[in-house]
Amino acid sequence: MRLPFTLCLVLVLGVGGAACSADEGPRLVVYNAQHEQLLEEIAPAFEEETGIEVELRHGSDSELAAQLVQEGDASPADVFLTENTPAMSAVERAGLFAPLESAATEPIPAEHRPESGLWTGFVARSTVLVYNPSLVSEDELPASILDLADPEWQGKVSFSPTGADFQAIVAAVLDLEGEDATRAWLEGLKANGTVYDGNNVVLEAVNSGEIATGIEYHYYWYRDQAESGENSDDSRLHFFGEQDPGAFVSISGAGVLENAEHAEEAQQFVAYLTSEEGQQALADSYALEYPLNPAVSLDPPVRPLAELRPPAVAVSDLDGETVVELLSDAGFVL
Repeated sequence: MRLPFTLCLVLVLGVGGAACSADEGPRLVVYNAQHEQLLEEIAPAFEEETGIEVELRHGSDSELAAQLVQEGDASPADVFLTENTPAMSAVERAGLFAPLESAATEPIPAEHRPESGLWTGFVARSTVLVYNPSLVSEDELPASILDLADPEWQGKVSFSPTGADFQAIVAAVLDLEGEDATRAWLEGLKANGTVYDGNNVVLEAVNSGEIATGIEYHYYWYRDQAESGENSDDSRLHFFGEQDPGAFVSISGAGVLENAEHAEEAQQFVAYLTSEEGQQALADSYALEYPLNPAVSLDPPVRPLAELRPPAVAVSDLDGETVVELLSDAGFVL
């Protein structure tokens, strides 16, 4: 017997699958700029816990932030997740977030969320320098990420400037060092560096000996080690520390839209992400990103978050628009 079309819909979800129910519950729409695979692991756990269906719409930080600003009050999104914080700040400045409930914010230390309470961090990643010890020894590594703009590093550094990861790192340099110093740093990297399309390509190039060093986040190396080591066994990680801009820890953000159709369920979703249960699910995932709830930590061999010495950067102050202008002026993006 066929059910009426209105009772049986195939849902095109980021988490896959189909639903057929005469009594459909709320279906959250999540604009997701975090890694697809990570949310496709986490969303089903939330669904099982709450019975609330989740529709993931994937895109990049900048794409989805721009889409939300363009859609304004008419956006179908209930929740916005980012890989880095500049996109969260752009949506916050547009006045599109609702205040988060305390259940979502209290598990996360204050330094990982804005004072406004309009969104929160939920996972993080550390900036690192991956290097090939056959090309550069540990004692030759730079004391600061800013040193990579010096002439002695010509032909020895690589990075992927078009992605949100590198742009967030530049945003931290901008916040800490100012526009003139950031512009000079980018000009030095332009003179010294090799540009690759993607951080995994940077890792592969360093590991193969094609280039001596690469700027990226910690988890690319640790993930490859956990999988096979094929693209990381011949390389090592250098953590800058000492509150250097190169020790910047980038935060992934989560916020509820002011005009969310399913506001209560959206608050539940963000609260799940920051809860001990949700954070443990994040820690147990493939991602190897740092949980921000102090009750949860990554297993070794990932260097503990507590051992990092990142610079003090206000998560809501990172200026993505100026970063894009600086990268464009340097010839890294069009």
